[in-house]
Amino acid sequence: MAKIFQVTARAGMTRVVEPVARGLLRAGVSPNAVTVTGTLGVLVGALGFGARGDLVAGALIVTVFALTDLLDGTMARMSGGSTRFGAFLDSSMDRIADSAVFGAVAYWLATEGNHSGVAAALLCLAAGGLVSYVKARAEGLGMSGAVGIAERTERLLIVGVGGLLTGLGVDPALEIALWLLAAVSIFTVGQRMAYVYRQAQRVGQE
Repeated sequence: MAKIFQVTARAGMTRVVEPVARGLLRAGVSPNAVTVTGTLGVLVGALGFGARGDLVAGALIVTVFALTDLLDGTMARMSGGSTRFGAFLDSSMDRIADSAVFGAVAYWLATEGNHSGVAAALLCLAAGGLVSYVKARAEGLGMSGAVGIAERTERLLIVGVGGLLTGLGVDPALEIALWLLAAVSIFTVGQRMAYVYRQAQRVGQE
């Protein structure tokens, strides 16, 4: 059911993103420029607003700019496919943005004395890095790790909704979102490791 929802949501987003992608390409904007701009926007939202406790503005800015992850990929596809440097840049910028988001959340929760929330944010940061690493390592070994219920866009949307609700007065929403995200991220790491293990078994490389 979760996978069906993901596919449906992404298909709906694609219908919105594709016209924007075409317009940017016609204007001479490169996918790499969108990648860097998206990261800078996330940094502004996370460090400039979220870390200071302005959770509504921070969550909205981060969510909007996080969606450029779909936009630059669509632009790359329309322009003939991603280059090696483009793929490297996209992955590197994602790690920078994720670190900023969860670092900012952990910092703000620490200033509020919410130690449980800090622990959840740090766990999300570590588990999110593992989700990406397992996939990248699998691909480096000639296998695939592209499975799981908590890919990057979904992870940022979960923490964004939690931050937005907390900013609107639903105090426990952010901490609940972080613990939920930590759980699904760890589960995704397990999914990817099991998927790679099955591939390795099939080629006799346990």
